[in-house]
Amino acid sequence: MAGGIGSRFWPMSSPEKPKQFLDVLGCGKTLIQLTLARFRTVVPPENVWVVTSQRYESLVREQLPEVPARNVLLEPCRRNTAPCICYVSWKIKKQNPRANIVVAPSDHVIGDVDAFRSAVNDALEFAAETDAIVTLGIKPTRPETGYGYIKADLGFSSSRKKNIFRVDEFREKPTAEVAEGYVKQGNYLWNAGIFIWSVSTIINAFRVYEPELSAMFEDLMPCYDTPDEQAQIDKLYPECKDISVDYAIMEKAEEVFVYPADFGWSDLGSWGSLRQQVKQDAYGNACIGPDISLYDSHNCIVHATEEKKVVVQGLDGYIVAEKDGTLLICRLSEEQRIKLFH
Repeated sequence: MAGGIGSRFWPMSSPEKPKQFLDVLGCGKTLIQLTLARFRTVVPPENVWVVTSQRYESLVREQLPEVPARNVLLEPCRRNTAPCICYVSWKIKKQNPRANIVVAPSDHVIGDVDAFRSAVNDALEFAAETDAIVTLGIKPTRPETGYGYIKADLGFSSSRKKNIFRVDEFREKPTAEVAEGYVKQGNYLWNAGIFIWSVSTIINAFRVYEPELSAMFEDLMPCYDTPDEQAQIDKLYPECKDISVDYAIMEKAEEVFVYPADFGWSDLGSWGSLRQQVKQDAYGNACIGPDISLYDSHNCIVHATEEKKVVVQGLDGYIVAEKDGTLLICRLSEEQRIKLFH
C-alpha cells in the first residue's frame, strides 16, 4: 500500500513526493525500496503488487523497476485501506484463486529483517492451511499513544502454530494512562497494519462484511487486464466507501489471529519516531546527513542530507530539518503543529 501523502515529514516530504519515496534513513534506499527488499526471499518481484495514487505512478516505476507495470494499480482518489485491499484482492483472485497474500504498508521500518521474514512465512503457512485472518502484532516497548492496539488471548496458542494466538479485540489509539495499563497487562500488542490471509478468505470476508464494496470490484472482473480497466476504476473508485480495513473487516471477522513479533518495527509517523530508529549519540541526538556537528545539545534529531555543513548549539528536544532550501527548527514536543507551517 503506497498511496499515503506522508505529510508529517515536512520539509523533507511533500504531496508530490511523500515519505515512502524518500531516503528517510539516509541509507541509500527509499522506504518503499526497503519494503520490497525485505520481501525478496518471501515473494518474487513478479508477484508483488503496489496500490498507489495516480500521481505517484512514475515514482513507483522509477524506484521499483523489478515490479511488473501491470502490477501497479492506480487509485484516482484516496479511499482508505479497505477499497485498495478489496481491489487488489479481486485482481489477484482472477490471476490465481489459490493465492496467499501479505498486505503491508510501504513506509514502515523493520530493524530485524530475518525475524520479520520468519514471522511472515509462519503466518503465510497458517493462513494457507486455515480460513484465518492473521495480523502481526508488535510487542510494545513503551506506552505509545500513537498506535492502535491488539488485545490477544496469549493463554492458548493455535493448535497448528504455537506462536499464533487468537485476537480478543482491537483497540483504538489510547490515552497515555490507558497505554500504560496495556503495557503492564502484557497481552496488548501494537497494531502494525500488516495482514496475512488467503485470497479466498479475504474475498469471502468482504462479501460478508462489505458486500457493496465487494460487488463493485467483482463486477469489474471482465475488464481487469484490459485497456478499459483504468477508465472503469476512475469512474467507480470515488463511489467507494472511505473506510479502513480494520473497521471494515478486522473488527467484525471471527477467525482473527495474531503473531506476536519483536523485529524492531516503526511506522515512522513522526520525527520523534524517526529519532528512535536512528543511532543516537551519548546525549540522545540522532543525525542523518554527511556533515552535522552538535554542541551542548540533547535529544534532538537533525536531518540534512544535501551536502551542507550544519552546526547546532544549545538545543534540547528539537527537530532541525533542511530540504530544497527550506529549514525547519521545531520543538519535538510541538511537531503536531508542523502541518500548520506549510
